Amino acid sequence: MTERFSGGGFIDDDVEAYIYDLLPARDDVISEIEKQAIERSIPIIGPAVARVLQQYAVAINARRVFEMGSAIGYSTIWLARAVGPAGKVYYTDGGEENAAEARGYFERAGVMDRIEVLTGNSMELIEQVGGEFDLIFNDVDKHQYPEAFQMALPHLRKGGLFITDNVLWSGRVARGDSDKDTEGVRELNRLIYASSDLHSTILPIRDGLAVCLKL
Repeated sequence: MTERFSGGGFIDDDVEAYIYDLLPARDDVISEIEKQAIERSIPIIGPAVARVLQQYAVAINARRVFEMGSAIGYSTIWLARAVGPAGKVYYTDGGEENAAEARGYFERAGVMDRIEVLTGNSMELIEQVGGEFDLIFNDVDKHQYPEAFQMALPHLRKGGLFITDNVLWSGRVARGDSDKDTEGVRELNRLIYASSDLHSTILPIRDGLAVCLKL
């Protein structure tokens, strides 16, 4: 049976199940995080989106990656494997418990030496770390999406990617919903398409993935 991960799908259920069934088996660490995410309702991007994220990181030869919102480190491991032994992924999360759990997974996955674990507000942390990044992955609280965009873009190199999850927000962005999270996602989508500094595309995979190339 195909496991469901957080976020609404926008393709036919049978087609989505077909795609998930095609995915190669994951290793024990990734599988354990997926199990925990389902059992404890922890939001993770899931394997279909993770493969897209990893593929883009490899395609642009990313070596320096910043994650804005990393939860228990699922996407971090996929990115750490993409950047290779010489790369660095900055994990950020507001919770010490999430960070401690993520560290355990990083150690088990053998990628701890490629990851720097930071706790606190990711928009403040990206300023503290500084410099330019090849890829910035945005998955903070949805009402913070516009602010995250404004903080991240100056730190993205030309030819780098700003990627955001949940940009279709279970379809609420296309309806009349006006809560702060939906408004935040809707404004982010407007910003990425209005920016002359970006070439942006929304992929309707899982809950929507925005891929923005800095020109």
